[in-house]
Amino acid sequence: MSYYYVFMLLMVITNLLPHSNHAQDCNPSGTLVGTQAPSDQCDPSGSECCEAGKDYQTYTCSPEVTSQTDAILTLNSFESGGDGGGASKCDGSFHSDDTPVVALSTGWYSGGSRCGKQIVISGNGESVAATVVDECDSTVGCDEEHGYQPPCRDNIVDGSKAVWDALGVSSDDPQFGEMGITWSDA
Repeated sequence: MSYYYVFMLLMVITNLLPHSNHAQDCNPSGTLVGTQAPSDQCDPSGSECCEAGKDYQTYTCSPEVTSQTDAILTLNSFESGGDGGGASKCDGSFHSDDTPVVALSTGWYSGGSRCGKQIVISGNGESVAATVVDECDSTVGCDEEHGYQPPCRDNIVDGSKAVWDALGVSSDDPQFGEMGITWSDA
């Protein structure tokens, strides 16, 4: 049998085998139009505020979780009066900024199935375990309930200051507030 026929036979067999897609696509599920926050409701120095008339993408999914899931770590205060808005969705409580807790984008939050569970976050050459206490809602935003902030992107791990401290990122570091990380279930 010639090499050509062996090659063609291998190609046919390869195409018949089931394929796994390791990089799940997560496409936007829709858009919402931003509204202008009342002047006392959104502090642009502390968080991103929605802009009136601007379109924001919404997501019901997030990329596939792997042993090293790429994500963006953002900063959130889970304390009463903090920029996180209301009490955490998992337990209806507020959490100290000194406790390593996170909110996950809607797809990763997975209807609350990760509530109370730990994830391991790696970035800046360090790692930290943090407890999932909330959803970073990727489906809604730009309203009072969400502090007039846009919907979360599909790849957000929203961490308390304790998470940032454990990763060795101080408030004067240019990465502070938004940094590329990897994470996995603990």
